[in-house]
Amino acid sequence: MSSAEPDPRRWRALAVCLIAGFMTLLDVSIVNVALPAMQRGVGASSAELSWVVSGYALTFGLVLVASGRLGDDRGRKKMFLLALALFTLTSAAAGIAPNAETLVAARLLQGAAGGMLNPQVIGFIQQLFTGRERGRAFGLFGAAIGISTAIGPLLGGLLLQWGGEADGWRWVFYVNVPIGVAALVLGVRLLPRDAPTATDRRPLDLVGAVLLGGAVVALMTPVVLSEQDPANAPWWLLGVALVLLLAFVAWERRARRTHGHPLVNFGLLRTRSYALGTSLGLLYFAGFTAIFFVVTLFLQNGRGYTPLEAGLALTPFALGSAVTSAIGGRLVSRLGKSLVVLGLLAVAVGLVAVDVVLRLDPQQVGWAIAGPLLLAGIGSGFVIAPNQTLALEEVPPREGGTAAGVLQTGQRIGSAVGISAVGAVFFGQLTATGGDWSLAISQGLIGAVAFVVLALLLGLADLALDRRRRRAAAAEGSTAEEAPAHTPVPHHPVAVDASTLRGRVTDRQGDGLGSATVTLVGADGHEVAVAAVDEDGTFHLEPHEAGTFQLVARADGHPPEVGWVAVPASGEVVRDVALGSRSSTAD
Repeated sequence: MSSAEPDPRRWRALAVCLIAGFMTLLDVSIVNVALPAMQRGVGASSAELSWVVSGYALTFGLVLVASGRLGDDRGRKKMFLLALALFTLTSAAAGIAPNAETLVAARLLQGAAGGMLNPQVIGFIQQLFTGRERGRAFGLFGAAIGISTAIGPLLGGLLLQWGGEADGWRWVFYVNVPIGVAALVLGVRLLPRDAPTATDRRPLDLVGAVLLGGAVVALMTPVVLSEQDPANAPWWLLGVALVLLLAFVAWERRARRTHGHPLVNFGLLRTRSYALGTSLGLLYFAGFTAIFFVVTLFLQNGRGYTPLEAGLALTPFALGSAVTSAIGGRLVSRLGKSLVVLGLLAVAVGLVAVDVVLRLDPQQVGWAIAGPLLLAGIGSGFVIAPNQTLALEEVPPREGGTAAGVLQTGQRIGSAVGISAVGAVFFGQLTATGGDWSLAISQGLIGAVAFVVLALLLGLADLALDRRRRRAAAAEGSTAEEAPAHTPVPHHPVAVDASTLRGRVTDRQGDGLGSATVTLVGADGHEVAVAAVDEDGTFHLEPHEAGTFQLVARADGHPPEVGWVAVPASGEVVRDVALGSRSSTAD
């Protein structure tokens, strides 16, 4: 199934992906409200409860990159169905766990299954959709992320109340089983078949996968364990993580030289939009997920809310995020990075307003923070999906799963670091003040806002760099127009001694886009050649070397178009590019 096939088939396949992605991300937050019931049900210690929550995030992040590469190379549908089946089985195993040890083991396996599944979801979006429709698809995926994270406490509270005091926590896991089975049946029917890859199968970089996995585990283990006891967390593992990360980079460079197929193509990280989008996502998730951690604790332990009441109090954030995630997916092709910056600003303002309201110590806390949380949720919907769309828009579909794995690994690390840092501030203030919950939540919110503000500053810097590049390109265009008439730029060279690429950049109606620029990028991510097009949209590039390159075309008011082109050692290749319109309205 390609992006040229009828819309209904692609959107039905997307629905299957969103259902599966929603389940895996929901399990990050839904268990928090069920922890006291689990402790009573299986006699879990505080350390074991910590592993029920943190172990899931740890194994989730551990397998993301390698699973993305497997999906890219061996078939996304195979990986999707395998991971979904494993996630469904481990959910059932966690639900029937007779003791704490079995529950922890099931959660570790469940996290690994979730980490195997999520890169395939993003890979399918990259594969099935382009241009404006890709933005809409990522908008829906962003809505799934926002809703699953924010609605987890509410759904967990409902299931605990419905299932009863003794075994209500088991339904937090059982609920995945019928949904998972239904998604498996629909996935077999609706997901596109894996394309044959027997002649183009890249070897799996097992050494790279082990080194990167070890680095992720060494980095996240002390961070997640510090949520319960910062003083006794194994912080020495951060040094191990650094050594393993350096070894991973050295090995990947060697793999690039020897067989040309490393686990991670570092050329992706040299793509500015991808590198900045990944960094912004890491910072934002550090603040985003920490909000629910400290606010849920404050409402339940500090104000005596039931799990259901605490979940209901956070619902405005979920509603705001759900609505604007879908809208943001449509607007991102028109507004670009400005939309993300506006969203980050709204989140920061909303969280500061929550802090101000809580400092006033209102009697009805849940109602008092509903408005500020709604504003923060509205802003969040304009951040997650649009940032993901912009980060991946210049990534070729063949690298979609791997790029998604790296992107989501950053988000998982950000979540772990944010919860650890904000939690340390929160609990430290609580201890220092002898149980002053109001001051503790205020300090915790300030910590969460700090991460959001860092993401905002990064977004503003990126926006400023973009505008500077556009002004420079406009100045170059003006200089070219003022060139003497006796030195014209040849539009159609007749004979060439080296490799050249020419073509024309147009809109969907075939009109030339004189404001466009075209860039040729090598497989290692380095820029090989760049040119501004002429008034009628024609361009002429000379890479001075043979090879297969990414051709990136950009123009104001249009989403970039990325494609691959093979240029011979000598001779000329013609490649035309048609850009969609950012200003087009949704269907």
